[in-house]
Amino acid sequence: MSKAAELAKWGEVSTNGQVSGRRNIVINGAMNVAQRSASVTGIGAAAGYFTLDRWKINTGNSAGRLTMTQTADGPVGFANCLKLDCTTADTSIAAGEYLELQQIFEGQDLQSIGKGVAGAKEITLSFYVKANAAFTFGVELYDLDNTRQITKLFNTTTGWVRHEFVIPADVDDGSSPFGDDNAGSMQVTFLIHSGSDFTSGTLNTTAWANAINTNRAAGIDSFFSSTDNNFFLTGVQMEVGSVATPFEHRSFAEELALCNRYYYFRGGGGAASILGNGGYYSGSQVESVINFPTIMRVAPSLVQTSGTNYYVAESGAGGADHLDDWLVHLSTPYSVLIYNSSDASGTSGHYARIGSTSDGSIAFSSEL
Repeated sequence: MSKAAELAKWGEVSTNGQVSGRRNIVINGAMNVAQRSASVTGIGAAAGYFTLDRWKINTGNSAGRLTMTQTADGPVGFANCLKLDCTTADTSIAAGEYLELQQIFEGQDLQSIGKGVAGAKEITLSFYVKANAAFTFGVELYDLDNTRQITKLFNTTTGWVRHEFVIPADVDDGSSPFGDDNAGSMQVTFLIHSGSDFTSGTLNTTAWANAINTNRAAGIDSFFSSTDNNFFLTGVQMEVGSVATPFEHRSFAEELALCNRYYYFRGGGGAASILGNGGYYSGSQVESVINFPTIMRVAPSLVQTSGTNYYVAESGAGGADHLDDWLVHLSTPYSVLIYNSSDASGTSGHYARIGSTSDGSIAFSSEL
């Protein structure tokens, strides 16, 4: 975008009353944070978060498989993008198949939209996309609280293109606002492979409507049509108002802090690491309190790699205990108490330094 065009956009924002402060509701839209891994292969059998923070693969009933990667191949102004690479094709598409890339938002972060009530506002969704060839895919906003949705189709080329969509306000009957809480209320979903259960109807493109599955992805192509296929995405922005403003770049530290509300990688994963301070509650139980750098969405679950001697508790009094894994005694959105009572053998009341070997890793998840 030229400087003149950018200034013109800001003029439109001022005219429309759109705010010029923090605008982007999407987290990690520039694909900079990947706490779990920079690349994971064989994805497609189950849904989950695999690489880039906040970006979930939702899949079902397909034999297609893919590799998901954080790739240094973004358009000008973007160091990174998300890349999906088809590694196993699925050209015999069953009715119930689907492959989606999505981000889910807490209701309390969507209140400025005013959805479902008088005075509801438009939403503008923008993103940069490219692929190995020309495809037609869909991007959907789905209201999880009230089961309403709208889909827009977009086309890919082999070069980066920014798509911009204005999503109309959804006043509905005045009785379907987003919940003002930490539960998932809306998701943005990139629809890139679907069977007839999702494509045999009429695409809902002009206004929010009660969700009918057959209307959600009508007219899209299949990412799984060939192992030549790849899909690149970055610069995803969702903002209140009717103007697609220039992408809001946040510092890496800000973006990481936003991601840490949903996933916090503590340490390990390829290198020996100090996990925290702890002590021996008894001669056969060692434990540690881990404080989170930001308040997590809910009390998180422990995510760890487990195996023989993956962890260590070092005490000046008793040397080093080699441990296989950890259990959770108490988890809150602020901190967690982990312990081991199966491999520990120390002196009650003594301090212990808690760490991992290069094989062990610990993280905490409160994902939507």
